[in-house]
Amino acid sequence: MLLGALLSLAILVVAMGAAAVIAEQTRRSGFIDGIWAISTGAATLTLILTLSGPFERPLVISALVAIWAVRLGRHLVTRTLKSGADDPRYAALRRDWGEAAPRKLFVFLQMQAIAGWLLALSAAAAAARPGPLDWQDGLGVAIVLIALFGEWQADRQLAAFRRDKAGAVCDRGLWGWSRHPNYFFEWLVWVGIAVIGIAFDGRTALVLVAPVSIYWLLVHVSGIPPLERHMLESRGETFRAYQRRVSPFFPIKPKTIETERDS
Repeated sequence: MLLGALLSLAILVVAMGAAAVIAEQTRRSGFIDGIWAISTGAATLTLILTLSGPFERPLVISALVAIWAVRLGRHLVTRTLKSGADDPRYAALRRDWGEAAPRKLFVFLQMQAIAGWLLALSAAAAAARPGPLDWQDGLGVAIVLIALFGEWQADRQLAAFRRDKAGAVCDRGLWGWSRHPNYFFEWLVWVGIAVIGIAFDGRTALVLVAPVSIYWLLVHVSGIPPLERHMLESRGETFRAYQRRVSPFFPIKPKTIETERDS
């Protein structure tokens, strides 16, 4: 497994280094997250291939991760190609970094490579749980499939909103229950994989690294904070009202005290 761990890390380091170059050359930072998703999937599959023992559980997790990586990577790359615009989160970082932006972006993306590697290690630990397939696997697969459908639905609703130009802030469908339903379902994918791997032994701590780390990154670091700063700058009071009304992450019935919408 050591060889697999090193190979998977190398895949991510090279891929995210390439992502930094592509982002600088094209000024389309949306490619970054697509490359991260695909390379994290490739790193996970590489690591799982080095496992010994029964193949059933590794095969299940490999299939789930492959579906996740291809869907998310394709969605993000396609969206970037169609929009032609820079990702506002990375655009804000470039402004903050100034002339040091190329170097700092490279370092920042190498940190994302490490985060992807932790997800790969966590998924491989889940795949290595001993014993035949059981109810835990069924529950975990169900959670992942629900999460993948939810993330696809959230992306579809947001794309439809943007096409219709229905207002300043998308609050239709899932976006009326969570300000970031795509992030919530992204996190739920890794919760499902962790459910498959929990064995109540020393391996469980590594299995739980994925849902804990992805939650921290999405909610506190590179997901919600920079995106909501951008939304406040560009949407102002309309977005503040949306913040007061709708849960930031977990889907919860929206409050009714704020009903104003941009027409």
